[in-house]
Amino acid sequence: MTMSDGELIVDRREFEELGAKVCRVREEVGKVIVGQREVMDRLLMGIFSGGHCLMMGVPGLAKTLMVSTLSQVLDLKFKRIQFTPDLMPSDITGSEILESRADGSKAFRFVEGPLFANMILADEINRTPPKTQAALLEAMQEHRITVGNKTYRLAEPFFVLATQNPIEQEGTYPLPEAQQDRFMFFLWVDYPEEDE
Repeated sequence: MTMSDGELIVDRREFEELGAKVCRVREEVGKVIVGQREVMDRLLMGIFSGGHCLMMGVPGLAKTLMVSTLSQVLDLKFKRIQFTPDLMPSDITGSEILESRADGSKAFRFVEGPLFANMILADEINRTPPKTQAALLEAMQEHRITVGNKTYRLAEPFFVLATQNPIEQEGTYPLPEAQQDRFMFFLWVDYPEEDE
């Protein structure tokens, strides 16, 4: 890439190589996921532009499988967090534990939570109370988390791909606006077409 008169000029060869790589990613994911081309394209757009995505759809449409397959194809460290009503913020960020040393003294040691990965699947994000949903805000915006008085940087690249059940279902909590604002794309996942 070169700069000329304040404009970005992209090398045609680099652009074509990127297009070929995207096609290979689609092909590899397509070996596992049937259809969902538009959803996959939007996920890739979000990832390539450094954004997070929220997918909504009824259970059983392979949303979880799609994200885990995508992380394997892109060779990214993947963690799945199953959001449940009893999930606490420290369950996803990590916490400090008190441990005994060989000399008999005691010290706190930080144990990383599942947010310390490149691609996070926040599965059924709206099944956990807002307090725990809010634990994702700093991670999604700043790519770091704060536990106690210490701040920890998250590995780059860092993406949150979340799934959400329809709000009408029992036992769900609406996502606060601050949380919704962190997502670049809101994707509706529907059943595959008959020919697919």
